[in-house]
Amino acid sequence: MATNENLVEDLVKELKGISLEDGENASPLLAKISAADPNIYEQVDLAEPLYNLLASSSLDSDEVRSQVAKCIADVAKTPEQRKRFTTKQTIELLLKFIGEADKPDKIVLVTQSCRALGNICYLNDTARNIVVELKGIADLIKLLDVQVTEDSCGEQFLKVRCGVISNFILGGEDYAKKAMDLGILDKLEATAVEASQRMPFPEILLQNTLPPFSILTENVPDLKFSTPLNQSLVRILSASTNPDLAEHCLDLLHYQAENDDVKVLLAKEGLCEIIYRLLEKYKTFASSSRDARALMKSACDLIVLILTGDESMNYLYSTPFLANMEAWLDAEDVDLVTTGVLALGNFARTDSHCIDMVKSNVMQKLLGILAKNNGRNDDMNLQHALLSTLRNLVIPKVNKTAVIEAGVVDILLPMLDIHAPWVVFKLLGTLRMTVDGQEKLALQLLANEKLIRQLVAWSNSTDYAGVTGESLRLMAWLIKHAYAVHRHDGASAAASTADHSSLVHFARTDGAVECMVRMLTSQHLVMQNESLIALSILLIVFSGRNSAASEDSVDIEDLLVAANVGGRLAELISTRADSMTKEIVENLQQVVALLRKSDALVKHMAQHNIDELVKSIPIIVEYCTL
Repeated sequence: MATNENLVEDLVKELKGISLEDGENASPLLAKISAADPNIYEQVDLAEPLYNLLASSSLDSDEVRSQVAKCIADVAKTPEQRKRFTTKQTIELLLKFIGEADKPDKIVLVTQSCRALGNICYLNDTARNIVVELKGIADLIKLLDVQVTEDSCGEQFLKVRCGVISNFILGGEDYAKKAMDLGILDKLEATAVEASQRMPFPEILLQNTLPPFSILTENVPDLKFSTPLNQSLVRILSASTNPDLAEHCLDLLHYQAENDDVKVLLAKEGLCEIIYRLLEKYKTFASSSRDARALMKSACDLIVLILTGDESMNYLYSTPFLANMEAWLDAEDVDLVTTGVLALGNFARTDSHCIDMVKSNVMQKLLGILAKNNGRNDDMNLQHALLSTLRNLVIPKVNKTAVIEAGVVDILLPMLDIHAPWVVFKLLGTLRMTVDGQEKLALQLLANEKLIRQLVAWSNSTDYAGVTGESLRLMAWLIKHAYAVHRHDGASAAASTADHSSLVHFARTDGAVECMVRMLTSQHLVMQNESLIALSILLIVFSGRNSAASEDSVDIEDLLVAANVGGRLAELISTRADSMTKEIVENLQQVVALLRKSDALVKHMAQHNIDELVKSIPIIVEYCTL
């Protein structure tokens, strides 16, 4: 430590002792200062002597002046020194040198001045504000007009010109917008588009032109690139073998592909096919390199993002790319398989596509993959993708029988042992879509003790609202689709003759009826309505069937009172009366009418003033006054 302190003291003393008239002799000392670890200067002020030397009118040599600027750049890498160099006179002088960038003989001085100003502006709004005050943004942006040869000096200039620009606009939206107002985006676009048309690509130029685009997209809301620029990014990604360039292009295209019109453009430019070919070519690298794996995932994510647009998805469905995604279902790499599944899931957003996939062998392949990956230790991203796609495939009514007969339920039920919320959410949604209109399957699942117990448990989980809601909805749908006949005319006769064993299993499961009551006060109207339908069926089936000797007896009255059905109905009416639809009001009235058939339930409802609350519902009052 003492050695470092002595070295610093000697260097600083020597620097301050240099005569400004004899600046040429400063070169060896400046080289020593630049070569040392900048942290050793943290306690001393080098800003004043270095500025004095840089500003010396007797210093005619650009070579020495360049060394001074380099020294400032190297010392200003530390936060403390950065503050010391944050003065108007220092920044003004550096901007003056940067303004000479159009003079070929000044390239070294301009380069070192860019380095110095870039380091001073890093994480330093005070310095950025001085640049703004001095109208120096225009000088920085003019750097993009400079054409240089790609020799060693030119390469370093290309790096540092975008470095100083980047460190300035990194300050946030205000600085980025000021640069935008002075045309930075147009100049960057012109540079990138022109470079993308050269063969071979000027990689140093591109590698240092693309990063400022990323900073602008992060700091300027809803920034959209021109069509030529997006096309250029696709062209660079397609032809370059440089992984850094590929990463830059993917990041920028990801951001742009958030716009649906850009999704269509990229689809028609063949980006998805380009990514497919590149991943097929380089996929073996992903197994041995973490960076290559990250790049593969980024490319796969971009494919899926483009397919989330309706127009881009429909366009690609008619191209060979569809077959490419089907081929990835047989890939050995799990990320490629997952991408293929997600891509097909996005294609399956229209009934016609879903029907095509079920008629072909795609559905069978998906079920086969899930059958091998439906356990707790299997890849959850793949499980999530498979469930999302199967859910879409089973929505069209004409597909349901085929998917059920192919064994989807037997493959899905083992997944009840998985408790990852994002997988569970998709599992429940897939089961719910599968039972829609399928009475036999609904009866079968309603009697599945493990399923109902798990649904009750998940519906009581307040940590994940999506899982809670889907659990409640699946139970309500099982009741509705198994016993929908009871909601038609002649329900009483049907109730007395139908097989109610499945519903008995459900109602006797601890907490199941309580779940349907609790669902009355869900946030969503559709769930409130589904709860009313389920409770209506429970009341039709079990009212008056409470003989202890009966095998199918269920004391529905006790269960409903214990679940505080009156309190839940009162809360529903009090909080949602104004927004109730005609259908909800009719279902509510039916439930209340069925509850009145029991003396115990009448008494319970009276405690919560249900009759008066029902009369206060606006839509009922409106009917009464017509």
